[in-house]
Amino acid sequence: MSRLFMRRTRSILSLLVLVGCMASSAYAQSDANDNMRTIHVEGEATVQVAPDEATVRFGIVTRADTPEAARTQNGEASSAALQAVRAADVPEEQIQMEQLQLRPHRVYDEERRRTVEDGFEAVRTVRVTLNDPDQVPVVVAAVVDAGANRLESVEYGLQDRTAARNEALSEAARNARSKAEQLASALDVQVGAVHTIREQQFSFPRALQMGQARTAMMAESASDANPEAYAAGTIEVEAQVSVVFMLVP
Repeated sequence: MSRLFMRRTRSILSLLVLVGCMASSAYAQSDANDNMRTIHVEGEATVQVAPDEATVRFGIVTRADTPEAARTQNGEASSAALQAVRAADVPEEQIQMEQLQLRPHRVYDEERRRTVEDGFEAVRTVRVTLNDPDQVPVVVAAVVDAGANRLESVEYGLQDRTAARNEALSEAARNARSKAEQLASALDVQVGAVHTIREQQFSFPRALQMGQARTAMMAESASDANPEAYAAGTIEVEAQVSVVFMLVP
C-alpha cells in the first residue's frame, strides 16, 4: 500500500514540475513578444499602364418587308464586313460572329399613338480582338465602308496582367517602407527587418470601355473612325499592402 502511494506521489510531483516548466516557458515567450518593438504601416500604389489589347464589337442591321429578305441582306453585308476585317490582317481565331437575331421592326405611329410593326429587322454582331490598339480606327473604318452600321463597344485591356500586378505590389511595398522610415525618423528610431507582410488589396479594373454615345448607329462614312476618336488612354492598377517592421533603437 505504501509503495502504491509513493508511486502516485512521484507521478504527481513529476506532472507539477512539467506544468511549471511549460508555464515558465510561455511566460518568457510572452514577455519577449511584449518587449518586441514594431511599427505597422499600409503601403499604397497606383500604376498606369498602356493597354496592349482591344476588343471591338460591331453590328450589321438590315431591314426589309419580309424576314427572308432581311436575313439575306444581312448575310451579304456581314460577309463583306468579315472580309474587311480579314483584310486588316486580323487572325481568324480572333474573329467571332455571334448569333443572328431576326425580329419584327417596330416604330411608333404618331397618328394611332401606339407602336406598330414595320417590316422585319435582322441583327448580326461581330466581336474582333486586336493585339494592337492602334488597329482600332483602321478596323472600324474598314467595316464601316463594308456595310457595318452599329458600333456596340470598344474595350481596351491587357493581354498579360502579371507584370502590371507585380509592379503595383512592388511600388506599394516601397511606399510602406518609406512611410515607416518617415515615422521612425521623427521618433529617433530606425526601421529594421520586416516582421510580417500581407497583400491587403489589389484592384485590376475591368476593360476600359468607350462611352455610351458610340453604341448608336455608326456614321455612313469612315470619317468618323479617326484615331483620336478611339484613343485608348491608360489603365490604372492599384495595390495595397500591410507591413510590420521591427524597430531598432
